[in-house]
Amino acid sequence: MSEPMQLSYGKCLELLTGGVVGRVGLCTPGGPRIVPVNYSVVDDAVVFRTQPYSLLGTYAWNTNLAFEVDHIEYDTHRAWSVVALGRGSMVEDETELAAIRAFWDPRPWVSGPRLVYVKLRWDSLTGRRLGAGWTHDNEMPVRRMV
Repeated sequence: MSEPMQLSYGKCLELLTGGVVGRVGLCTPGGPRIVPVNYSVVDDAVVFRTQPYSLLGTYAWNTNLAFEVDHIEYDTHRAWSVVALGRGSMVEDETELAAIRAFWDPRPWVSGPRLVYVKLRWDSLTGRRLGAGWTHDNEMPVRRMV
């Protein structure tokens, strides 16, 4: 077993930006919840879409959120995880929405309209990596073509 290694801010940003699917952690009146989402990174924020009356549409804005993306290789015992912490807000400005859509519109995999855009502008971006033999090619969660 190897010891976890703290990742630099730059490496965390690179890994976060390379992903497409992550998990939002939030507190609700019924207790903590974790919801998988498709996402995009625009400037210093994670952006995802949801329905207005869903769990995220109801509780993910104007509150503190956690967002995690990770990559696990079970056979080689290698893994990394990046966590962004910050306040969620609803994106309503048409210019900002147009910029998000033009860059990389997070397209949900589930059916039904997801018209609400939520943005988590992080105050903290941290990560850890476990195991050896990582390269740029094998650590990226998705090889996105922008």
